[in-house]
Amino acid sequence: MIGYLKTGCATALVLALTVGGAMAAETTQVAQTQAVPKGQPAAPGLPVVDPSVSPCDNFFLHACKPWIEANPIPADQSRWGSFNVLAEQNQTILRTILEEAAKNPTPRTAKIGAFYGACMDEAAVEQKGLAPLKPTLDRIAALKDKGQLATLLASLHNIGVPGLFSFGQQADPDQATMAIARMAEGGLGLPDRDFYFKDDDRSKQQRAAYLAHLEKVFGLMGVPADKAKANAETIMAFETKLAEGWMDRVARRDPLKRTNKQDLSTFRALAPGFDWAAYKKTLGTPDFDVLNNANPDYFKHLEKVLAETPLETVKTYLTWHAVRAASPWLPKAFVEENFDFYGRTLSGAKELRPRWKRCVDATDNALGEELGQFYVEKAFGPEQKERMLRMVADIQQAFYDNVPSLTWMGPETQAKAKEKLKAVTNKIGYPDEWRDYAALEVKRDDLLGNAARSFSFEQAYNLAKIGKPRDPKEWLMTPPTVNAYYMPPNNDINFPAGILQPPFFDKAADDAYNYGAIGGVIGHEITHGFDDQGRKYDAKGNLANWWTPEDETRFGEKAQCLVDQYGSYVADGDVTLNGKATLGENTADNGGLRIAYLGLKARLGEAMGQKIGGLTAEQRFFYGWAHVWCSSARPEARRLQALTGVHSLPEYRVNGTVSNMPEFAKAFNCKPTDAMVRGDKACRVW
Repeated sequence: MIGYLKTGCATALVLALTVGGAMAAETTQVAQTQAVPKGQPAAPGLPVVDPSVSPCDNFFLHACKPWIEANPIPADQSRWGSFNVLAEQNQTILRTILEEAAKNPTPRTAKIGAFYGACMDEAAVEQKGLAPLKPTLDRIAALKDKGQLATLLASLHNIGVPGLFSFGQQADPDQATMAIARMAEGGLGLPDRDFYFKDDDRSKQQRAAYLAHLEKVFGLMGVPADKAKANAETIMAFETKLAEGWMDRVARRDPLKRTNKQDLSTFRALAPGFDWAAYKKTLGTPDFDVLNNANPDYFKHLEKVLAETPLETVKTYLTWHAVRAASPWLPKAFVEENFDFYGRTLSGAKELRPRWKRCVDATDNALGEELGQFYVEKAFGPEQKERMLRMVADIQQAFYDNVPSLTWMGPETQAKAKEKLKAVTNKIGYPDEWRDYAALEVKRDDLLGNAARSFSFEQAYNLAKIGKPRDPKEWLMTPPTVNAYYMPPNNDINFPAGILQPPFFDKAADDAYNYGAIGGVIGHEITHGFDDQGRKYDAKGNLANWWTPEDETRFGEKAQCLVDQYGSYVADGDVTLNGKATLGENTADNGGLRIAYLGLKARLGEAMGQKIGGLTAEQRFFYGWAHVWCSSARPEARRLQALTGVHSLPEYRVNGTVSNMPEFAKAFNCKPTDAMVRGDKACRVW
């Protein structure tokens, strides 16, 4: 995945209405050139730079400082960059579509119009108060004993209320063309397990803020002050116990540690006090005999925690998560309180995003492919797809041709790498076949109900895959999404239409700029198939070791260089990046930009020497990479990303990557002693 999506620990539907923008990085070329003084170059791909900063000293500031100064972080955002600006441009297109659909619905636009219209009807939400949530709260309150917990929890999971653990489906690690059931840890209100245990002052302050948030939410529900305070303390203590059983985020990145196939009887024996048969029946899953248990120790731990925990504590905990999940769809006081903690405290955003933006996101989450059809009609043409396919082919070929140059890798592993690379498929823009939402009921006057039903619809869609062959044509992102991804079990790369816009892909710009921008993204996603996670999957997407022991060891040595390099970069105060947690993305950045460069050289040939605006093709290439990452972020957001994210901060994605490339040093005539030249300390895996 090239960027990082919305932050926080709530569900996607919750985040859509609460957390101020949290996607990574920069802006469109149009926005950049409009924001600079007169007389500066405005042609696509020609940069506006800070001449007082040498590209060899700090390429990120050299290329991005003018943009950063001209584009301060909006009050409703925790960071601001090209992902955000492009996402907002896409939102504006979607808003036009949705407002027309809400005002003048047609058979084709009725559902998206009704969902958006219900979301925008804030007066109706205020009038209903907590009434739409009451049936769910009543079901929790009616819980008489722990023997009924499984049935209750399944009914909550089916409407998007998290708790205790997560259940879903995934590709079978041994037969990736098939889907199997998956169990994993879950049920925390803070972003990650370490938030419950870190002992630094900032972590203590955030836990105190979480306690205060819990207390305020119960107060909004009408719970007396002393009881609200007691409830907050009860939930914090219970979630801390759950967190003790979680793997840390580095361990959770390892597919080998997260793969533990078990038959049902073995799994049930881990937590025999929980009625798994009732849970499965209520959830409505297909029959299955084998599942993947992503954390067996957690379910042993959960059995012990539940046995020691009073029933009233469990009910209080589930009540909290029901309200948390519903907060975006409740009256303004709940929305603002939710934002105050998850947006302001954790991410640093100053203001809640306008309701229309939150409702556009919510509709995209609920009816993404139905809404996406209209976006594609307005924003993505066949010429863009054709040029993208050409770039993908060039960069895939460059990777293939580059494999023999990897002297650390033996011929046997090289042959397997080539085999896997040749099997990579790509999806550009939008699905070949659109999802059918006919079975999803959407009501113009039922916001919370729409949210619950859309979650249930998506849940049923995914659970129905268990025991069946996977659909290789399926997309996991909606067409307007500003992101891209590689899926290891599918061995495919995916580029939604939403990211195939300037500055990532500018049809008016020359190849050098585009190969540095979207080409770097293409290379990034291809390289994910060969990073510390992706390399553990074979050409068919199965979790299988195709490496010789010697090459596996040498890969680890090469990767450790990146762990050490990025682990030294400071995020905020004494918080540094986690070099192990970000290893996959850093491997993809470094390998991806390099193979994009090789792809450009093959495409241009002798034309690489041609200058545009006084810049060589090499220089325009590297400016293209910098443009997509020009951004700034609030200290809270930088810290949150360093503690929970798998992506490095944007300035390190630029400087960390180019400093490892001798091609960059040559393009800008950098000296061996310059900061952007790591020389014999340069890291290279691919």
